[in-house]
Amino acid sequence: MTQDLEQAHAARGAQPDGAVDERTAAVAVRDMFDEIAGRYDLLNHVLSANVDRLWWRRTARTFRHVLEQPDARVLDLCCGTGDMTLALRRQSPPASQAYFGADFSHQMLRRGEQKFRGKGAIAIEADALQLPFADRSFDLVTSAFGFRNLANYNAGLHEIHRVLAPGGEFGILDFSEPGGLFGKLYSFYFRNVLPAIGSAISGSRSPYQYLPASVHRFPSPQAMMEEMRTAGFCDLSWTPYTFGIAGLYRGRKS
Repeated sequence: MTQDLEQAHAARGAQPDGAVDERTAAVAVRDMFDEIAGRYDLLNHVLSANVDRLWWRRTARTFRHVLEQPDARVLDLCCGTGDMTLALRRQSPPASQAYFGADFSHQMLRRGEQKFRGKGAIAIEADALQLPFADRSFDLVTSAFGFRNLANYNAGLHEIHRVLAPGGEFGILDFSEPGGLFGKLYSFYFRNVLPAIGSAISGSRSPYQYLPASVHRFPSPQAMMEEMRTAGFCDLSWTPYTFGIAGLYRGRKS
């Protein structure tokens, strides 16, 4: 019973140090990403040994059946500096309509906008919990390593459901906590070595102390899929990447 209550509490949303409600949590997350935006890409590649690039490409290939349609309407949510957005774009025909990359961190989005120029992607500064899009606007919504930072996971899922067209698909790529001996070794790296390296390179401690805490707080794959089912999605799945360090959640709006 205690574990179930802890999991239910964890499922509410991100909670950085000092946050007392959803508003202050969102502000703290935005400020953290604004602060490290200049070195965000470098840190991602260094800390993951470039495995993050493989994860983006694998996710994009998973949705190739949607992306190959020239009229597909695509939104990459919490896009950061735009790497997932561009990975999706590379799977699409040259004449496809522009994809949208949305994020509420101004400094992260500025760097994404620079990458998007001439590549068929449009940067939109927007809150994932209050998207400036009409109902049923997209055929595919993705989010790579951003959904976990939302102040309210359930509200985020409902907003994704709202902007998806009937039959539309979504994919959430995010970190997980692998089990077994590998999981113990990785946990030591993730909770001790990674924050030290990230803090040294970025010059800021809090974002890389927040990272492992946010992953631990995020719902387990089973609990997350139950949240998705409650939000109205079907055909749910979770596919682990790289021994379960990360994984792709998938679903469809029925």
